[in-house]
Parts: sequence; structure tokens; C-alpha cells
Amino acid sequence: MYILCIMKTTTSIKLDKEVKEQASDLAKELGLSLSGVINATLKQFVNDRSVFLTTTPQFNEKAAKRMLKLMDDAKKGKNLCGPFKTDEELFKALEI
Repeated sequence: MYILCIMKTTTSIKLDKEVKEQASDLAKELGLSLSGVINATLKQFVNDRSVFLTTTPQFNEKAAKRMLKLMDDAKKGKNLCGPFKTDEELFKALEI
């Protein structure tokens, strides 16, 4: 039996304090660590040998099709629920 061992290392970079705080908060909202986001970004940089920067969220093809369908449904008033008077009503509709 073989076990794949991945060696970790620590690096230090200088960041604008506000940018670091905003990035950490956003990563947390998405259920990620800032370290995980940075690792994924660097892996993509190494694999693609390029850097892609944008302030606009980019969807993959499947997510883009789903988003277009949801937007179309919303325009037509289909598959909507609410409005909700209380958060309890919302949670009940979401079965939470």
C-alpha cells in the first residue's frame, strides 16, 4: 500500500490589510479558508501558466444555463414562492 504525501510549506506575503480582511470574509462566506483560496489560485496559475483577473463572477457552462433558466422563470413569475412575512415562514418553505 502506498500513501501519497503532500508536503506543505509556509510563505509570507504583504497584503493590504483591508483586502486581506475582505478576502477572508468572502472566503468564509463561501465556506473556504483564505489559505485554500490562495492555494487553488496558485495551482490554477501553475497549470494554466496564465493569470485571469476579473471583478465579474464567471459561471461554468452548466451554472450559466441554470442561471439563465432561473432568470427566465423569474421574469415569467414561474417557480417563485413568497413573499414571506417572517423568517420562520421562509425557513418552513425551505424545510429548514
